[in-house]
Amino acid sequence: MPTETFEFQVEARQLLQMMIHSIYSNKDVFLRELVSNASDALDKLRLEALRDDSLDADVSDLHIAIETDRQARTLTVRDNGIGMSHDEVVQLIGTIANSGTAKFLRELKEAERTAAAEGLIGQFGVGFYSSFMVADEVTLLTRRAGESQGTRWTSTGEGTYTIETVDSAPQGTAVTLRLKPEDTEDQLHDYISPWKIREIVKRYSDFITWPVRMAAEAAADDAADTGEGADDTPREPETLNSMKALWARSRDEVTDDEYHELYKHISHDWSAPLETIRLQAEGTFEYQALLFIPSHAPQDLFMQGYKRGIQLYVKRVFIMDDCEALMPPYLRFVKGVVDAQDLSLNVSREILQQDRQIQLMHRRLAKKVLSTVKDMMSAEPERYATFWREFGRVLKEGLLSDFENREAILGVSSFATTHDKDEPTTLRQYVERMKDGQEHIFYLTGESRQAIENSPHMEAFRAKGVEVLLLTDPVDEVWVEAEPAFDGKQLRSVAKGEVDLGTEEEKKEAATERESRQQEYADLLGWMTDRLSETVKEVRLSSRLTVSPACIVSDMHDVTPALENMYRAMGQTVPQVKRILELNPEHPLVSGLNRAHAERGEDDGTGLQETAELLHDLALLAEGGELGDPSRFVRLMADRLERTL
Repeated sequence: MPTETFEFQVEARQLLQMMIHSIYSNKDVFLRELVSNASDALDKLRLEALRDDSLDADVSDLHIAIETDRQARTLTVRDNGIGMSHDEVVQLIGTIANSGTAKFLRELKEAERTAAAEGLIGQFGVGFYSSFMVADEVTLLTRRAGESQGTRWTSTGEGTYTIETVDSAPQGTAVTLRLKPEDTEDQLHDYISPWKIREIVKRYSDFITWPVRMAAEAAADDAADTGEGADDTPREPETLNSMKALWARSRDEVTDDEYHELYKHISHDWSAPLETIRLQAEGTFEYQALLFIPSHAPQDLFMQGYKRGIQLYVKRVFIMDDCEALMPPYLRFVKGVVDAQDLSLNVSREILQQDRQIQLMHRRLAKKVLSTVKDMMSAEPERYATFWREFGRVLKEGLLSDFENREAILGVSSFATTHDKDEPTTLRQYVERMKDGQEHIFYLTGESRQAIENSPHMEAFRAKGVEVLLLTDPVDEVWVEAEPAFDGKQLRSVAKGEVDLGTEEEKKEAATERESRQQEYADLLGWMTDRLSETVKEVRLSSRLTVSPACIVSDMHDVTPALENMYRAMGQTVPQVKRILELNPEHPLVSGLNRAHAERGEDDGTGLQETAELLHDLALLAEGGELGDPSRFVRLMADRLERTL
């Protein structure tokens, strides 16, 4: 068969050079990655055989074999799993089809020679390329189950690779590494040595469902290495891993390290999880779950097509790698294994969505995760702070979709607040700190903490010492509209409706003064409402301003401008809502405008009207809004500034 030669894509070539030049100090991870890939291939074949009765594949003895040849200095990791077709080899091995590759290269450089570097290979899905850390040449021979021809891929990692079709190849995939010479100073160990292979497999792959076997020849080499006499008795292959399902063993039989290794295998995140969650349900419907909360958010958590990490097993038989039906979208960061006893082995995603038992598991698992976070909040506040920093934004999505658990989600949520610039607060803590007579939980949404704190809407609250939640995540704009109360206290935006702070006596005094002011400014307010009618529905006096001349607020039930923009960005048609312009009667600009209007009225031409327009635009800019006609605003401001010279 003809042999074709190809060039690696640019990023793949950069990655290979970094691998070859020992960015990773712990080169043992290459074997972990190859065994993990082989395990995935066996899982996929088992699943494919269950779904397709006509598949011509041998599933009688699925396993992973590690073979060595000391004379040729080769190490082979072989599996009899699903294998790859010619096209799949071209797509998956010849290129790095991963949008995160550039970020991987950047982080790889930053993490050079640090503990953080070890986890990056698995995290970014480039495990196969780690082979070039220890090999001068890598050969991959594969045949997809059910096909008659195989494919051989070969490369030295120097910029090109060859692909050829072969007539005879065993089912599955074999990766053969022609190893570099041993160099202990560069952490390049003797990877032909059976004891070293045992050590790596035991450390990283002991929990894998499939047997990892070392050929009898390697065991004989081991005897020779230790100085023992040669034994011509035929040897059975040695199984290196225990294959024990950790979720089926009692807690006292499993170490934290074993749990962490299972997590790393499932998630391809090689840092330890933040929390491990065990769940065992017994009775009419039995299942076991072993879940993990990661210690950091993956880079694609908010990207479309992000895969959740819950694996579904039925009686320890792998069924599905990414079972969306088991965990709600707002908990998509949770990884783990669920092993059910009573489901059919031949189950599809469509059936799972309708299955009553799956729905019950879905509800129970969600409640278990939320209760674990609640316990973490009270018992381990530092770990909870890490959780909220990494996953708080996605967890709040549940306030829009999971009405059954909405109260529980709010109970484990934290928010930035004016009470403390560094520490977030819970709604429970906010309610406990509320002032006497305060009826509402006040909040303000915006793009950043600084923008919110500098908003004119905050002035009265700052003056009165009333705490305000500072909500900066895009999802906050939506859930606060759908969540009217917590613990009997209404959530209220400081940028909506009228503001009425203070004690009952202070409120009565303010009402009397406001009535007097209203009469004093009645003509100006009516005139401005008429002149600005295209952009505002009303001009009124403000009780929330102490420094700024004006601000723009919404009616209690109006959609906020930020929410309007979000809906439009999603392609939805939203009618533009006119808002309210509030004036601060204590500000010299406003009081001066009132006097000028009383003195000159309509005889002033466009001067007062332009001032009113500028006042509106300044209020709009102060809250971070966009001007309808920026060029007109600039022209008017330039004219006014010129007159002051």
